[in-house]
Amino acid sequence: MTQQLDHDRTGVTAGPRRFLTGPWAPVVPAALTMIVVGIQLGRAPLWRDELATWSATGRSPGDLWRMLANIDAVTGPYYFFMQGWTRIFGDSAVALRLPSLLAMAGAAALTTVLGTRLFGPRTGLVAGLLFAVVPSTSRYGQEARGYAFAALFAVLATLLLVEAVRRPTGWRFAGYAAALLGLGLCNLVGLSLVAGHAAAVFGARRAVIGFAASLGAVGLLLAPLVWLGRGQQGVQLGWVPTPGPGDLIGLPGSVLSAQAVGGALLLLAGLGWAMTGGRWPTVLALSVALPALLLFTAAQLAPFWVPRYLLFTVSLLCVLAAGALRRVAPAYALALVLVIAALGAPAQLGLRRTHEWPRAAPVDYPAAVAVIQANARPGDGIVYEPRSGWRMLDVAVARELDGAAPRDVLVARTAVDRGELRPTECADPAACLARAGADRLWLLADGDRRDPLATVPGEKGTALRAAYATRQVWHEPGLTVALLTRR
Repeated sequence: MTQQLDHDRTGVTAGPRRFLTGPWAPVVPAALTMIVVGIQLGRAPLWRDELATWSATGRSPGDLWRMLANIDAVTGPYYFFMQGWTRIFGDSAVALRLPSLLAMAGAAALTTVLGTRLFGPRTGLVAGLLFAVVPSTSRYGQEARGYAFAALFAVLATLLLVEAVRRPTGWRFAGYAAALLGLGLCNLVGLSLVAGHAAAVFGARRAVIGFAASLGAVGLLLAPLVWLGRGQQGVQLGWVPTPGPGDLIGLPGSVLSAQAVGGALLLLAGLGWAMTGGRWPTVLALSVALPALLLFTAAQLAPFWVPRYLLFTVSLLCVLAAGALRRVAPAYALALVLVIAALGAPAQLGLRRTHEWPRAAPVDYPAAVAVIQANARPGDGIVYEPRSGWRMLDVAVARELDGAAPRDVLVARTAVDRGELRPTECADPAACLARAGADRLWLLADGDRRDPLATVPGEKGTALRAAYATRQVWHEPGLTVALLTRR
């Protein structure tokens, strides 16, 4: 009754506003997310992680299983889902990214429901709108990887925990366990969410039993994935540096894809926690803070510091931030949402040009491949520099040219044959070049290289320079293309 009177005094249930705070309210942030994230969904070229997704999902199920035994096991569930998806909807950039967009729209709707359950309809609506406009929602809603699904399952698990603690039953905790399982299958780091969730069951015996049983079941089911992931850790994350205090301070901006937005949302969330008080605001605060602290601590011992792994906390941060606005007039709350959106506008524009970081250093695979496509002749060959690392140069060419790529003259075993993301090259480059007998070779190299042939290292470079000379060089963002002709 009190809640209804509050709504009547603010007028939020009068006339058209009834839709914004009634059962259909989650549709509004979901629709806004679809619009914001959907703008130029396919504009930014697929970057290296997305090219890995394309490479993995284009294989047969058996070949994908073999690959996961060597690399990317923790991403396997997402790859298998995307394998089925691309069989139906194709593998264009838009098709590859569409599942992430839909997952983010679902996360926005559930963020609204969670905020409504904990603080009331208006707070729920503001939380969902905040989630829709922060840059990280667009960044990972436009990414053909599993982070958006982790965000969806994290807010779903939190919502189901609220219901299970309020009315503990086996079925409710089974639903909570299922959401946690989905979260772990998308992002194992996301399971650190339970460190904050534990505060919700403190002192409630029936809830403690259900919570413990849920964690035990999820742990058993995910144990094989954890074991495989641990064995591949060095291959997957060997490039990740050890973070320092500055990285921890800048973490909100890194996770939210804009420092100004990260700072503003963190400040609002702190105010929301202080102003609302009680069990659930504290649970939300711990569910945001503890995963960050655990990741930072673990990263001192092993290479784990990848801020995007914490994307699953953003929806909870938005609910807390909206809690700071629960007693503010609706017009002012909406104005603050628009301010957050404006603070993130530069990041929104940048991420639509490229998914690389920094945004000022794009890598335009399609532009480089277009040069080859426009100038290639039958019988041409191609070589890549570097072949190792994460640039995925050969994958980009294979994707853009769709079976019409020049012959890869130095490949010894393909990535599919190896059960890997990368092929191996000839041990004797000079002999392989002689056998190929190509009069013209394309050299695709990373970076802006004035003389790319001169920068190819080792025996590979020696063999290329002995047999070929540079005829023409093209420079595209982040890449250099050279046409080599036989001496």
